[in-house]
Amino acid sequence: MAKNLVIVESPAKAKTLERYLGSNYQVASSNGHIRDLIKGNNAINIQQGFLPSYEISPGKERVVQHLKKLATGSDCVYLASDDDREGESISWHLKETLGLKDNQVQRIVFREITKMAVLNALKQPRAIDSALVDSQQARRVLDRLVGYDLSPLLWKKIKPGLSAGRVQSVAVRMVVERERAIDRFVSTAHFAISAFFILPTGQLLKADGTKKFKTAEEAFAFLEECQEAIFSIKALDTKALKRSPSPPFITSTLQQEASRKLGYSVNRTMVLAQQLYETGKISYMRTDSVNLSKEAIQSMSETVSTIYGVDYFQARAYTTKSSTAQEAHEAIRPTDFSLQVASSHKDEQRLYELIWRRAIASQMADAQIEKTIATVQISTVEQPLIATGEVLKFEGFLKAYVRDEVDEAEDCKGMLPPLHIGQELLLEKILARERFSNPPARYTEATLVRDLEEKEIGRPSTYAPIIATIQKRGYIKLESREGFPRAYRLLTLQNKLIRRETLTEIVRAEKQKLFPTDMAAVVNDFLVKHFSDVTDYNFTAHVEKELDKIAQGTKIWNQMLREFYNGFYPKVQATAGIDRTMVNYTRLLGKDPATNASLIVRLGKYGPLVQLGIEEDGREEAPRFAGLQANQRMETITLEEALELFKLPRLVGTFETLPLMINIGRFGPYIKHGSLFYSIPKTDDPFTMDEQNAIAIIEAKRKADAEKLIKTFPEDPTIQILNGRWGAYIKNDKKHTRIPKDITDPKSLSLEKCLNIMESNLKSKNK
Repeated sequence: MAKNLVIVESPAKAKTLERYLGSNYQVASSNGHIRDLIKGNNAINIQQGFLPSYEISPGKERVVQHLKKLATGSDCVYLASDDDREGESISWHLKETLGLKDNQVQRIVFREITKMAVLNALKQPRAIDSALVDSQQARRVLDRLVGYDLSPLLWKKIKPGLSAGRVQSVAVRMVVERERAIDRFVSTAHFAISAFFILPTGQLLKADGTKKFKTAEEAFAFLEECQEAIFSIKALDTKALKRSPSPPFITSTLQQEASRKLGYSVNRTMVLAQQLYETGKISYMRTDSVNLSKEAIQSMSETVSTIYGVDYFQARAYTTKSSTAQEAHEAIRPTDFSLQVASSHKDEQRLYELIWRRAIASQMADAQIEKTIATVQISTVEQPLIATGEVLKFEGFLKAYVRDEVDEAEDCKGMLPPLHIGQELLLEKILARERFSNPPARYTEATLVRDLEEKEIGRPSTYAPIIATIQKRGYIKLESREGFPRAYRLLTLQNKLIRRETLTEIVRAEKQKLFPTDMAAVVNDFLVKHFSDVTDYNFTAHVEKELDKIAQGTKIWNQMLREFYNGFYPKVQATAGIDRTMVNYTRLLGKDPATNASLIVRLGKYGPLVQLGIEEDGREEAPRFAGLQANQRMETITLEEALELFKLPRLVGTFETLPLMINIGRFGPYIKHGSLFYSIPKTDDPFTMDEQNAIAIIEAKRKADAEKLIKTFPEDPTIQILNGRWGAYIKNDKKHTRIPKDITDPKSLSLEKCLNIMESNLKSKNK
């Protein structure tokens, strides 16, 4: 047996380390955390200084047994989990659970998994940093206290199964408040001027107006004044501009750029970055520092000079804006800059290339740009027109990296055609186009991370889990939504005639944006009203700074918890006595003109609904209920929209002697045909659907099902062989079992063979 044992978090990381270490070392993986707080309310003893009780995580018993066996036969155990608070905590739990003595265990850290970094770490072992462990433990205990006290309150006051969390609730609040800001926004219109001139060379020169007009009448008057005008070049100004590169990536900026450029979710980015890190291709991906080591800058100097030329290199030092950044760490960068292809996996390679280009560009020269501004004088009015052009004189860092789509558009601006002062211009046309101010943009995953970082809420290791949690809990939905048509006016001056038009454009289309659910709004309002500290941005940032102080050894962890809990728990007790009817959202929309019954919108057992008829109406008829459609919200639905919902269920005809009923249920609109239900696609409107369309949906579903079905067994109808997205599988009630790839003809399988496949699959899962 090897004399030394090295324990890391993941098998991939272990495999990489094995390549660097000799036969005196054995590398094993803990597969992440091996211990966590015990389940239930007894995990934390508040009276004994918030003392936590831990247990081995479910499914980790065999891992612990294996590691204990390896540790027993080793002279020294090196704990090589990640170099952050979470990693320090994993090392401490390993030491405690495996029963390792101080003289038997060493902690080693490295920010990149290269042979040099690993060997240097082995030469510089240290003890486990108790301050980092305390900080992570304080975060875990604090989050458990908040979650276990708030969640039952939400169950009792709003709806069973809800959850609240210290940081997730703040993130939900940000999305809810952004949605409400969009609802409140009132767009204002103006008219913008664009003129087009034909030059003697045949080229077209575009110049924009310097004044916006508030009304169509003002814009029309301007065009009238231009009907007999002479247009000429009044001035030509040229100035030199420069653009500087952005710093290398930190966690949040990598998530933002990967979202914008590659379309990756925050979680997808971190999974891919983790794989690149564990295979030794990039430095550690959870960092808030933009620092680069001297060795890295030297390597980048050589790479830039070789690929682009000596003139393109410019050494730069960047300063981190965040007051809580750990400057001792490095930015995210490649471990070997000469390596431009790091993975055969397409998505990994795309992310690696993004990291490589951003890091390389950060040590490159400024882009040198010459900007020309042509001022076009109008003989009949004071306001001039402005035409601009840019010429890239020296690419600099743009040779390696263009920041984003906006910059890319700007960087590609062409130069102006040859012009001279006094030159008269031939007018082709002038447009006065109505434009509208835009509401605040909805959050994407990446922009929410950006704002969390700006507010100093969360840390690099927590951004992705926060985004994942608020979606998993059903508070936030990541969706793309179609826009809607909006009319705009266009005035055109051409050949001295002014033409008026009203055109339409599609606006407010959303792609992969975060939308709050009605439940999010109700829970947020409850927490903001009764637990203002928990949802306060500044207070949450303050808690993060307190956790930083613990990590730095300047604050005692349970003292920080005591300060928080002394203010928090009395509010929990006070809120427990609130009447549930005072919490649930209810809004009176108005009266039904046909029955004079009151119409309200509220939360029901399965989500938001409208209710026709309330007790105060004094009517004998029972109330009627209808669920809201997917794009409707309790806060914005109108009386007219709510009344439309009561037009369902609706009989649209018959098919095969059975009625066709259209309705909306918990999961959206559907057709009921006999005892069967068929989902209505989002592109179809359940309120206008006719018999022909309903039959078409049923027949399309039957055809798809027939193509999906491979084989049935008369002796056991509960078992079927079906075609799925990932190939053929066996279905037994709600259980699905994949058919092994070596079986090329699933149709040839007997019932007995299907049962054997299902049984062997079950055994392998239980191992």
